[in-house]
Amino acid sequence: MSGMQFPHVLAALLLGLPAGFAAAQTPNPAARAAAGPGAKVFFEGLANGAVVPPKFTVRFGASNIEIVAAGVSKPNSGHHHLLVDTPLPPLDRPIPSDLNHLHFGRGQTEAEITLAPGEHTLQLVLGDQDHVAHGTPVVSEVIRIRVGAAPGGQAGTPSPANASVSFAGLEDGARIAPKSIVKFAISGMELAPAGTPKAGSGHHHLIIDAPPPQAGREIPADPNHLHFGRAQTETELTLTPGPHTLQLALGDHDHVPHVPPVLSKVIRVTVAANAAPAVAATPAPPAAAASPAAGRTAAPGDASVYFIDLRNGARIRPNTMVRFGLRNMGVAPAGVEKANTGHHHLLIDAPPPAASQPIPSDLNHLHFGGGQTEKAIVLAPGRHTLQLVLGDAQHVPHDPPVMSRQITVTVGGPVRRRRR
Repeated sequence: MSGMQFPHVLAALLLGLPAGFAAAQTPNPAARAAAGPGAKVFFEGLANGAVVPPKFTVRFGASNIEIVAAGVSKPNSGHHHLLVDTPLPPLDRPIPSDLNHLHFGRGQTEAEITLAPGEHTLQLVLGDQDHVAHGTPVVSEVIRIRVGAAPGGQAGTPSPANASVSFAGLEDGARIAPKSIVKFAISGMELAPAGTPKAGSGHHHLIIDAPPPQAGREIPADPNHLHFGRAQTETELTLTPGPHTLQLALGDHDHVPHVPPVLSKVIRVTVAANAAPAVAATPAPPAAAASPAAGRTAAPGDASVYFIDLRNGARIRPNTMVRFGLRNMGVAPAGVEKANTGHHHLLIDAPPPAASQPIPSDLNHLHFGGGQTEKAIVLAPGRHTLQLVLGDAQHVPHDPPVMSRQITVTVGGPVRRRRR
């Protein structure tokens, strides 16, 4: 992919910078990087009022200024940021990095993005080596677009008219044990693993205590949205005592709901310690299946993941580029099943993940499912812990796990800049 998609995942969310801190670092326009006279940034081939499909490519143009990667200090240069459905952020602080503020710190000049159907606004703003707008900000006009059906067809991946998905042996109002086997049924469509584009196919997602997923956007991967990208048709589900809602949603090869969406009815279950398992006829798995290695991907015994040029005890800036190294294994995007490969996850102020569960995707667990090996992160002043963990095609740690040692860094104070 040339740019970045929404949600992947669950992948670009960063810790916020407290108000006033960055402003203290860049107190006035004169202290910020200068842009040359006549510097402009604009959209190429995308006009105000355009109608686009849910997934489309946005191209960025610039004139009278050079586009370089983040972290490169060079006169009259910068890199693109795309603002989606949001006004300009404070221009004397690092531009946020989240679902509404997309960074292109490698100097990219285009991106493939996915938006929900409806009206949206887009705007470009150039950032300097530290992701701060120039002294004279270089911003585009705000354009309004409408996301609708792709030209000549439907928006998104079509589903057959008779497609359906449902729970097998689990009824609305059921009482279940805290740990139960939940089975999925599908009709009128074929099951296919994530990452396998095939007409009339998809894979299951289990939605727990959450509303149906948004049309045109990738289904999140978190404790409320469980992905079964290997085309699994059952799972052992552990829930806390009390009432819960469950729903199944089919996703296409990119984890995006079909058009029309293939959803089960929402069912309500009550979890009670004395209740029978949800599928009583399903025998308990043998002891071997409960071992930590069950269902996990093997890793070479000499594989290692590590931080490049970032040491334990380092003092860093609030906005720092973190680079990842990997030995004796290859990097492959999430969803790609390939021996001796995986993709990086960065843990911020969090303990190591559970060995046999998908690594969470939240502000403390950053996913790099596109195979990225670096990321500009924004941290609040103070002490933080960082750790790298490799995940397999389904974001589960390998066996044995491939983890860096946890390091501690301090944000703020005097920082010694490396000579280039």
